[in-house]
Amino acid sequence: MATLTAPAPASATPAGPVVSRPIRWAAHAAALTLAPSGLWRVAIAVGIPVGWGAGSGLEAELFPGRWSFYLVALSLFAEGLGLLSLGLVQRWGEVVPRWIPWLGGRRIPTLAAVVPAALGAVAVTLVTVLAAFHWNTSMAAPGAPTGAGWWLMTVCYAPLVLWGPLLALVTAAYWRRRRIHG
Repeated sequence: MATLTAPAPASATPAGPVVSRPIRWAAHAAALTLAPSGLWRVAIAVGIPVGWGAGSGLEAELFPGRWSFYLVALSLFAEGLGLLSLGLVQRWGEVVPRWIPWLGGRRIPTLAAVVPAALGAVAVTLVTVLAAFHWNTSMAAPGAPTGAGWWLMTVCYAPLVLWGPLLALVTAAYWRRRRIHG
């Protein structure tokens, strides 16, 4: 004897194909590449000495101070941009969440996500690769960290070089998935 079951609620039905595990990992990694440099800036903002000396503008004696808000806000803004990569692998990157007035439930046009993400991936890649090539020159400036401070800053900023390529990978996967499956 067959049993009758109620149909699944609309929110339980998948919107399209499942995002592969490597692409999900890449999206999360893209968002996390910003965390170390953000934490490093927050450390400066709260007055933790990270190796910047006199005349650099980032010496510990100036923090916490009037520029602390800027360093924290910059870190939060950057991480917010990084977290947008998660929209390329989540449902809220394809359909506007219902709780958003006037737009809730509407499908997001593919290009509305792909164009800014692709431009961002190119821009971030250019900026971070250029910064990496000039890292030693920048770190030779007066007051720049040396020794352990240099290593700490380098380790905190190195993951940023991966942000652009990871975002490009996730963006290409989003484009392909949305183009093929609507």
